[in-house]
Amino acid sequence: MSAFFTVCRRGAVLALLACASGTEPSVDCAKLPLAPETARVDIAPPVFSNPLAITNPLFPISRLQSTVLLGTVDGLPFRTETTLMPATKAIIVNGRTVQTNESQYVAWLDGRLHEVALDWYAQSDDGAVWYLGEDVFNYENGVVADRDGTWLAGRDGVAAMIMPATPRAGDVYRPENSCPLVFEEVTVKSVGNSVQGPSGPVAGAIVVNELHMDGSREDKTFAPGYGEFFTGSGGDSEALALAVPTDARQRPEPAGIATLVNGGLQVSEAASSSGWTAASAALTSMNTAWSAIRGETPPLLATALTNALAAVERGVTARSVATTRVAAIEAARAALDLRLMYRPSPEVNRTRLDLWAAQVIADAAASNIGFVRGDVASASYTWDRVASAASAESRLQVEGILRDLRLAAESRNLTSAAAAAVRLRTALATS
Repeated sequence: MSAFFTVCRRGAVLALLACASGTEPSVDCAKLPLAPETARVDIAPPVFSNPLAITNPLFPISRLQSTVLLGTVDGLPFRTETTLMPATKAIIVNGRTVQTNESQYVAWLDGRLHEVALDWYAQSDDGAVWYLGEDVFNYENGVVADRDGTWLAGRDGVAAMIMPATPRAGDVYRPENSCPLVFEEVTVKSVGNSVQGPSGPVAGAIVVNELHMDGSREDKTFAPGYGEFFTGSGGDSEALALAVPTDARQRPEPAGIATLVNGGLQVSEAASSSGWTAASAALTSMNTAWSAIRGETPPLLATALTNALAAVERGVTARSVATTRVAAIEAARAALDLRLMYRPSPEVNRTRLDLWAAQVIADAAASNIGFVRGDVASASYTWDRVASAASAESRLQVEGILRDLRLAAESRNLTSAAAAAVRLRTALATS
């Protein structure tokens, strides 16, 4: 499944050396330290009568509208957004068509686009959740570097169990099982654990150990209402910071969130013309707003926003235009995560799209074509989340501008990219 641990990015030394040399090591999964076949709970072929209704609490993908996961990889900040997409995908397995839920996974490393995947899931009649494939796009310097990790059940291998109906300690299953294309084997270490979630303690979590195709291992925690909750290995980690509707708040949004989102854009705009007095004033308002609402913020989001505001402070103090503009947009993005608790995720994603347009403008001004390309791709993936809900007129307008943005980025025309991004922000504000 999509995660920040992949063979060519982090894992065994052999894999890293092979990727650095442009070759991949040959893989024989039979030589891995596999669990006994008798421990596996994923041997029987699944039966899918109502595959879209995923009720398994440890992998509730059909009701998770949006999640944010935060962590650190190779010493750099790592961010993931997952979104339940409005469309489903039909996949033919063993001659039968299975309808699957589609989840979009987007990851950024140090604020820059790293990996995108469309993942497909279905629940079998016994309550287990199955993984039926993913379409993967691995990015480097704003462009797709490779499609490693892409696979499809029925075409490349079998459907793979990603969560048993009722996992027990010692259970073994394979969330990916198409070696040498993809492979993971999971052993359940413990069940009935309690973890601290974004909104308080969560009972009934499980801890598993996952064996990868390169021979490396990592522990993962899955929690009811959240699914994948924590992953960690070798100093790298990724943790669930927020999930909706699980962490949704049934009360009005605190006024301070709007101050933080709008203030980030105000600081970025003021910095673009070296308006440091205005930037400092907007930052002061942001800090005041944050002080008022910090106590009711989920812990990982609180840390992220505190760090983002500190980065803005450093940029303003140093009078660094490029640093301040990007840091301020990142602070606004962190504040938007708070809005997810109070507003519908499509509304939040439209504002995320506006922030990506603003970042195109900032990165174009800094003459960084790689960053601009990644921003444009991020904007396109964000639009995919909400396009189906837009009016026909708005869809036509926004998609036309996104085409212009992609063409400008591909032709390395920073001026045209910035101009198209301005038009996109205007279109979003008026539609």
